[in-house]
Amino acid sequence: MKRREIRKRNDKGTPKWMVTYSDMVTLILVFFILLFSMSQIDLYKFKAISESFQNRMILDFSTSAVPMDNPTELINDEEIDEMSNEFEMPSQNNDVIDQEDEEDPLDGLLEDVEFYLDEHNLNEVITANRTERGVVLVLQDSIFFETGEVDILQEGESFLQEIGNLLMEIPNEVKVEGHTDSRPMSNFRYPSNWELSGGRASSVVRYLIEEFSIDESRFSIAGYGDTRPRVPNDTEENMRENRRVEIIILNTEGE
Repeated sequence: MKRREIRKRNDKGTPKWMVTYSDMVTLILVFFILLFSMSQIDLYKFKAISESFQNRMILDFSTSAVPMDNPTELINDEEIDEMSNEFEMPSQNNDVIDQEDEEDPLDGLLEDVEFYLDEHNLNEVITANRTERGVVLVLQDSIFFETGEVDILQEGESFLQEIGNLLMEIPNEVKVEGHTDSRPMSNFRYPSNWELSGGRASSVVRYLIEEFSIDESRFSIAGYGDTRPRVPNDTEENMRENRRVEIIILNTEGE
């Protein structure tokens, strides 16, 4: 019996997997071409972005490497020079702002008041500090008023003279608040602590207006009675601390 001849396998040509892979790559390419053909490019915005990179200093203050065939028609040479100067002198505006911050008149006023208190040994009856509201001066009633009265004593007028001189140099508005202790107040002039605290605040404002002719519209008055104590009204010393008038020179021209 004659043996069957075995044919040799022909391995020449492209592998079958390569054909499938090529078809897939072609389809993906066609897909992205379709996407690109359907998309819209805003040439105006693209040009503007390119020009901004070319005409402005960025990070290391070097010009953009993007070449431009035509210079921008929206930005002339003078504007380009101005933009360049912004990078060459970036601290100019900041220096102006820093100078304004350093020249806060309230800081100078606080220093003057503290110097006056140290010089006249008044730190025990008058305190001055800076808060978010402004400069707050706390005046204990012992140096300014008799018990149950609103007339300013002569010992307190010298300090108000100093405050009046300082207020004439700044435009800030001023709020004066009167406070009392918790002991009830009742007489024909002041039926309660409300009237007493408001009357004392009014006396301080009236003195400053009459002595220094300061505009009345800069002032506001509040009488809180015993509703806002600094410390509990449980000892004579604490009550003395709660009987006070506060002068607040506000940060701005209005609170």
